[in-house]
Amino acid sequence: MVNSSVSSAAAVDGGRPDPVAISAAAAGPVGYEQQVPVTPFPAAQQWLEQAAAAAPGGSRKMSEFGGGGRWRIEVPTVNSADVAQALLEGAQHKGLTINRITETAGMMVHTAEEISRYVSICAEHGVQLLMSIGPRATYDIGAAARTPEGARNGLRLRGGDQLEHAIADVQRGLELGVRGFVVYDEGLLMTLGILRDQKTIPADVHLKVSAHCGHGNPASMMLLAGLGADSINPVRDLPINHLASLRAAVAVPLDVHVDNPKSSGGFVRVMDVPRIVEAASPVHLKTGNGVMEGHGLAPTPQQVQGMLQRVQLTTEAMHRYRPDWAQSPNHVAVGV
Repeated sequence: MVNSSVSSAAAVDGGRPDPVAISAAAAGPVGYEQQVPVTPFPAAQQWLEQAAAAAPGGSRKMSEFGGGGRWRIEVPTVNSADVAQALLEGAQHKGLTINRITETAGMMVHTAEEISRYVSICAEHGVQLLMSIGPRATYDIGAAARTPEGARNGLRLRGGDQLEHAIADVQRGLELGVRGFVVYDEGLLMTLGILRDQKTIPADVHLKVSAHCGHGNPASMMLLAGLGADSINPVRDLPINHLASLRAAVAVPLDVHVDNPKSSGGFVRVMDVPRIVEAASPVHLKTGNGVMEGHGLAPTPQQVQGMLQRVQLTTEAMHRYRPDWAQSPNHVAVGV
């Protein structure tokens, strides 16, 4: 069962999250090694409750995706249409369900023909396609992003010109049939969220916040959901109790890494998968790119096979330890 401290962390006023439940959820689901603590900071908790009551984007309303199922499989770093085709055909051959793939190099480095192939391949397999918005700090001419100190700023946009370039990249993607975008900058997220509310961009556009934005606490989750995020990838190394506190704060799906490239830790959390789903559902289990050396690279055929193995390991872990919790099927609406 889902921890009552998580699932009951619903509303205070107007559907806003209950910070007391958020704090209680930080201990993790009942039965885990930690038990729910009594906060030693009641005054801080009171302020959090006051702020959360007015925060946009917050509330805990569901533990399943809109089309059913508590978990989905997401494979990131699928950085060519050939890799997408090999990966999805390989999954079909093995009887595995991949619910969505994420391209991370950026749309602007792909030709129109390549992007159209992505769209066609994913439509054929009933898989959600997310493509990264290309303009970002590491592609800009500024040197700061390549320094240890500048890297702390993530991949955020620099200046008005780069913001315009990012919007132009989205416009091009929309024209080619892309309906899911990975966003690396909070200002761009706000802009796209407003344009969607104004019906300038289609209502079915899905906006995913990248882990490179560096968010990992309940208040940040509420901020991003209020700006228009449809799913949020928190920082990659959060323990179960931290994931539970994020879920208590927002209803949008969380995207949680099961494995990771060496460049960002190289951890493998297959045995944590049932706990991740219990604490964070609805959740995308991100798996596969742990076979890579780093982010933004193009997987080799051998690495594609490694990605499929990671998908199979994650799927087997759920089937073995929590067969009662269904994976969300494909060919259903992918936006929650």
